[in-house]
Parts: sequence; C-alpha cells; structure tokens
Amino acid sequence: MLSVNLTHLIDDEKCYETVRQMRWERGVCCPKCQSLGVIKRGKDETQPARQRYQCKTCNTNFDDLTDTIFAGHHQPLRMWILCLYLMGLNLSNRQIAQELDLDKDVVQDMTTQLRAGIDQSKPEVNLLEFRLKKEKKAE
Repeated sequence: MLSVNLTHLIDDEKCYETVRQMRWERGVCCPKCQSLGVIKRGKDETQPARQRYQCKTCNTNFDDLTDTIFAGHHQPLRMWILCLYLMGLNLSNRQIAQELDLDKDVVQDMTTQLRAGIDQSKPEVNLLEFRLKKEKKAE
C-alpha cells in the first residue's frame, strides 16, 4: 500500500509566501503603528523562511507571523496550514494527529487555538441591519 506523508508535500517557503500575500496586499506594514516604512531585518534562525522586519517609524521589530493565529508556536508553519486544511475536511483531532504524525494532545491544542483565532477574526454581523439592507434592495 502506498503511503504519502502530507508534511513532505508542502514547504514552509510557500506557506510564508502565502501568508505574506494575504496579510500585506499593499505592502508590509507595522502591526503596532501601521506604518509602511518598514525594512527587512534578516530571517529567523529557527525558521529560515520567516522574514523579520523593523518599523522605521516606531522601531518595532516583528516578523511574518506577529499578531496572527500562527504566532508564538513551536510547530512549523506548514503543520499549522495542514492542520487548518484537515480541519476544513472535517477530520477528527485523532485523524489529524495520525496524518501529521503528531501527538493527539498537540493537535488538540493546535485545533483549539485555530478555532479561537478564527472565531476572533470573524466580523460581527448585525442580522437586523443585514435584513433591512436586503429588503431595501428588493424594493
């Protein structure tokens, strides 16, 4: 039987490129003061695909993952992306742990953090306002 290790099908460089494109459509900006005056400050020692930056306005140091749901964790970004993908396929934590060759408790923590981050980033929807706009368009 053919066995494929998902973690070898995706690389960190592509994951970081995707995060950068989605996060900074108009260019890298400081998460503290929102200035676009940012300079590159090398790569992270532990994750070489992760770019570090410094804001020229407020001197804040940050990287590609600062203030994201992926920040401050030991697993490589590709593991978080794959975990998120497998969650979208509605796999159980046990199945995700098997696919990613991780401990089930590690996956439990990851999925909990991802769900909390996703829930936190959802915009508030005012259903009454939405309904009124919809009715107005129908007139």
